[in-house]
Amino acid sequence: MGGEIFRDPWGVPHLRAGSANELAYAQGRVTALDRAWQLEVERHRAQGTSASFLGPEALPWDRFARRARLADTARHCWTELQRTDPETAEWVRAYVSGVNEGLASAGETDSGPAPASDGSSAVSGTGSADHPAGAPAGQAGSGGPVSEAAPEFARAGLRPGRWEPWTPLAVWLSTHILFAGFPAKLWRAHVTAHLGADAVGLFASDGPGTAGSNGWMVAGGRTTTGHAVIAGDPHRFIEDPGVYQQIRLSCPEFDVVGLAVPGVPGIAHFGHTGTVAWAITNAMADYQDLYRERLRRTGAGVEALGPDGTWHRAARHTETVEVAGEEPVEVEVIETDRGPVVIGGPEGLDDGVPEPGEPPLAVALRYPPRVTGDLGFGALLPLLRARRTADVDRAVDLWAEPVNVVMAADTEGGTLHRVAGRVPVRSEANGTRLVPAWEPGHEWRGWHEPPRAGLTDGVAVMANQRGPATPLGVEFAPPHRADRITALLARQTRWSAADMSAIHMDTHLASATPLLNLLATLDGPTPNAPAAAAAVAVDGSGGPVAGSDGSGVSAPAAPLDDSASSGPSADLSAPALAAAAAAAAAAAVDGSGGPVAGSDGSGVSAPAAPLGDPATSGPLSTPAATLRDRLLQWDRRMDADSADAALFAAVRGAVVRRLAAHPAFAAAATPPPYPEVFRPWLALVPRVGHALEHLLSAEELFGVDRPAVVRAALEEVAARPPAGTWGDTHRLAPWRALPPTTPYDEPGLSGDHDCVLCTSPVPGLTDLAARGPAARYVWDLADRENSRWVVPLGASGVPGSPHHRDQQPLWLAGDLAPVLTDWAQLKKETDV
Repeated sequence: MGGEIFRDPWGVPHLRAGSANELAYAQGRVTALDRAWQLEVERHRAQGTSASFLGPEALPWDRFARRARLADTARHCWTELQRTDPETAEWVRAYVSGVNEGLASAGETDSGPAPASDGSSAVSGTGSADHPAGAPAGQAGSGGPVSEAAPEFARAGLRPGRWEPWTPLAVWLSTHILFAGFPAKLWRAHVTAHLGADAVGLFASDGPGTAGSNGWMVAGGRTTTGHAVIAGDPHRFIEDPGVYQQIRLSCPEFDVVGLAVPGVPGIAHFGHTGTVAWAITNAMADYQDLYRERLRRTGAGVEALGPDGTWHRAARHTETVEVAGEEPVEVEVIETDRGPVVIGGPEGLDDGVPEPGEPPLAVALRYPPRVTGDLGFGALLPLLRARRTADVDRAVDLWAEPVNVVMAADTEGGTLHRVAGRVPVRSEANGTRLVPAWEPGHEWRGWHEPPRAGLTDGVAVMANQRGPATPLGVEFAPPHRADRITALLARQTRWSAADMSAIHMDTHLASATPLLNLLATLDGPTPNAPAAAAAVAVDGSGGPVAGSDGSGVSAPAAPLDDSASSGPSADLSAPALAAAAAAAAAAAVDGSGGPVAGSDGSGVSAPAAPLGDPATSGPLSTPAATLRDRLLQWDRRMDADSADAALFAAVRGAVVRRLAAHPAFAAAATPPPYPEVFRPWLALVPRVGHALEHLLSAEELFGVDRPAVVRAALEEVAARPPAGTWGDTHRLAPWRALPPTTPYDEPGLSGDHDCVLCTSPVPGLTDLAARGPAARYVWDLADRENSRWVVPLGASGVPGSPHHRDQQPLWLAGDLAPVLTDWAQLKKETDV
């Protein structure tokens, strides 16, 4: 196949070929050259074989991948794709050929090509995670050193394996299987059982495992050029190498720049063809269900009780998961008519102890591609070929999952704002909790028509809030990011592409209001009481009073070009969720119910004072009153160089820990013994941290004296305040499959979970930010060359490459690299 690889000054690959299939081959090959290690980690994770070289820490994910039948679902979807869309199937096959060619060069040893990493291991039953008749061991090969283009292979003792045509589908599914947040149903069931149904709403929030994004579209009537601008940033766990790949794909049919998912051909989420551009955010739709099953063993296997009152044969087999440094682990895979069993089994959970009065626990997961055999890959080529918003609209009609909100605009003034993806029609109960598989009324009955929306005053904003996808979801992100973006856009009548980075980097924290309101009620020396009270005044609805600029935003930021602004303006991929699970484990409480020392990231966590302690009642001490007054005059900006932001975060963390340790929540403090991969959704401290705004604003909270809790937290921090600024502890914490040989000095960050600059700590647990903007983009429909983009690290996944981390200074400062499309400004690297 013929093609050419060019590079821009940031190492971004620009590919040119004579046909779409030749271009797909080139895309696969350059991705393997730039990101061989990342591709192989993702392939093994999709197959459930990553523990074979990453060790026991990867075992929980591998168990889930096997039990959820991710690879088997991908193979099924591949078979359907070949049958229904042979053109796309051949295009995917060409991409895989390029990947294999690139991996072969990455896996060459001093003595020639290295053996593939995949072996086989014995299994009983039929089907497997990799081959119908046997589960792969994923065993590391042996021999000489691999190419310097992929040094991690030598460190892990792994050799690149061979991709199958269905592997990109498996990578896509593995990456997005947790995006809909179905484990939140486990949390709701846990809270309902221990705190009552009314508690569920208190904890509803953009929770620990959720992926989100910001996105906004400004129509031509509101821009300086008369053409639309689309901008935004997907919020995901930050990974090294990054989850998005900047790339250009050019052939006679199309010429598209955008952000690709490594391991998947085309440009699915964010792209610009020159005449039309599109972007997405997570719609927060609910499209996966959990069924509580009744299972029994028979001489022939396993049976499940169906809604018709009869027992039906369930598919069953076993697979062996290889674990580096340990004995192999056998996994029983069971699938009922609802779906694969991902929790428990005929004997219940691993401890085999059923809940009183309940049958042994077994929970099946039903997810659309397992039912339909369609992962939406039929949308990928039409997106690349799109010329107008109508083309994008028709393309995303073929979208499956994850369910997204799509925005698009074209050079003729067309705009598009709609939901794309497949959401089943079923009982309302399915969306909120585990439902009994043996009772009728919980079956799927077709698919929802994706909702559509328009623009308001020439603007559309999507930030995972309730919007067009409201009928399709249960929990959404708080409205703060969307409201803030809308308010900022209202400050100017005309916008340019160059203006957008200031919105990307906005650090105003509206969700600070409930805590600051409680601080204002505390008694004690109040030298600045009038100003303090004004700073937290609320209107009749409980919201902040409109700022002096009339924007409706409390404690508004100075105009974007105002030098009075305080300080400089400095989406749940699957791999990172494993890291989140480890973080949640660190949130465990000691035997008294108090948090483990050091859980706030500082190395020291003072135990919560008893509610009868002087710290929880009476007038504030002078240091605490001084701290209170300082926070009430704070500008509510979470800037990296802000000492006030650090003080607020310290008080917030102390409040979270004290609430989580309160006897009122003791029953929910111990999560159920579900598989470890679900732990991020079930740990109490992160749940309290992300729901703090609701918990502090609720009319009543199980009798908890919230002013006393806040008082004690304030005294705690006043007695031992943080020494530095927010950026000293709020630092980037990327996920890596292997730790670097020399640790990086990760940078301090501005922003917070509810800021437009969404760099998410876990209040009460850690200030470190594992999640944040995984890319930023600005698509200009007036001239594609005026578009901009940036990623957190760089275009290369190879440690030591000049392009491994060269974009990080831009990302930190809010700058963006230009999108170059003039071939004369690019450097040709090679033919492929």
